[in-house]
Amino acid sequence: MIKVEHLSKHFDNLTVLKDVNAVIKKGEVISIIGPSGTGKSTFLRCLNLLETPTGGKIFINNKNILDPKFNVNFLRQKMGMVFQNFNLFDHLCILDNLTIGPVKLLNADKKAAEERGRELLQMVGLLPKQYSFPNELSGGQKQRVAIARCLSMNPEIILFDEPTSALDPTMVSEVLGVIRRLAQEGMTMAIVTHEMNFAFDVSSRIFYMDEGVIYEDGTPDEIFNHPKREKTRMFIHRIRTCNYLIANEHYDFYEMRSTIEAFCEKYFFKPEKINNLMLIVEETLHLCLREGDTKQRLEIIKTTGGIELTVDFSEKEETTTVIFKADTQLKTIINDNAESDGISKSIIEGLSSSIKEEIIDNKIILTISIA
Repeated sequence: MIKVEHLSKHFDNLTVLKDVNAVIKKGEVISIIGPSGTGKSTFLRCLNLLETPTGGKIFINNKNILDPKFNVNFLRQKMGMVFQNFNLFDHLCILDNLTIGPVKLLNADKKAAEERGRELLQMVGLLPKQYSFPNELSGGQKQRVAIARCLSMNPEIILFDEPTSALDPTMVSEVLGVIRRLAQEGMTMAIVTHEMNFAFDVSSRIFYMDEGVIYEDGTPDEIFNHPKREKTRMFIHRIRTCNYLIANEHYDFYEMRSTIEAFCEKYFFKPEKINNLMLIVEETLHLCLREGDTKQRLEIIKTTGGIELTVDFSEKEETTTVIFKADTQLKTIINDNAESDGISKSIIEGLSSSIKEEIIDNKIILTISIA
């Protein structure tokens, strides 16, 4: 139903979309998720030509809507859009908001348009409000009217641009309930949303957008439970990250410690957890730089880019992980038993719930989950 090929959009020197490719089939519900500023809303606005793409092709029912000869009215009849700020006509009552489009643009009979409008208001639970004005309605009610108004034009596709972002949290469920009903009835929809549970429940596929592209595309189970790419995983699990690079033996230990402690305090770590985290970091670095082969190891660290230290905190899972990444020449860190007394290893194992060591792209990666 919709096919997008190599779509791009630039605003002067700012690239918002670059080489976006997608296919949306009839009856699919696509939720588009991702961080703010990654082009999600711009992508929707390009699909219905509210924004003119810089490059690429968009096909609706096999018609290239970017062809200069294309009749935009054909697109307006096929595709409706629901905005986050409702965009109702404040000077018209609710029923007139629903009938003005069909009468003016589709040449529908006024009486038939009103009858259809009442059916749609009944569907969204607002028939008693048909003669009210928008300023007499709550935010959730306005958005349900906006959806009914969109449906009054009999679209084959509906685009939703963050339909709940302007709503009080108590009103979100009533709007999502209407969208769920449309999904059950087989309406083709593309929805930009930050409601992750809703996206998981209602979607046939998820587009995760980042860096101006569809970074990952999959079923809700694939994207939410088994993401293939790192940025997707970090977004889904709301992972907050603190990074520090140890480039040589002269790294500032106290700067590193204060950087990690500031990160922990930002996300309200308990003092005991901060202490355990710092002990794991310090004892692991001691293993990396221990006596005996210290000179050789320091030389390796200098010439191979250092030791990358990352602290990941998942707000969703409430878990904390410490990750050390270094050149494979450092060999194993925890499992190397060359340390004479084994004290550091015992401390790390005692404070952690799991320790995993693997080699990827000639890098040894040590992942320690904190108990």
